[in-house]
Amino acid sequence: MPLSEHEQQLLAQLEKQLHADDPRFVTSMGSRAVRGASTRNIVLGIVIAVVGLLVLLGGVVIDSILVGVLGFVVMGAGVYVATLRSGKPRAGGEAGKGGPPRRSSPFLQNLEERWDQRNSGGPSS
Repeated sequence: MPLSEHEQQLLAQLEKQLHADDPRFVTSMGSRAVRGASTRNIVLGIVIAVVGLLVLLGGVVIDSILVGVLGFVVMGAGVYVATLRSGKPRAGGEAGKGGPPRRSSPFLQNLEERWDQRNSGGPSS
């Protein structure tokens, strides 16, 4: 169901306001920030999991518990590799860099001030 013209205008206005209030949040919520598992990781994980399954079955055939457990561990590693998220860390997202922390919106700034007042025993608790 498409949006009406009025709803589209409201949505555009909200988007502009969000861009003005919190550009860092908008950047982090962009399409590039939502990254799932890459195709390379999925294919590599599946290959590793299949090799692990073959090792597990080989351990069952030769009646070796150690080989079966090794196969299970390799299968688990394959699943882990397949579910890894890809991508480089975003710039500016690392903690510990010099300089004061950036406050991104008045709402968060107000929350931080209230938290600081509460922890420092500010106005009547």
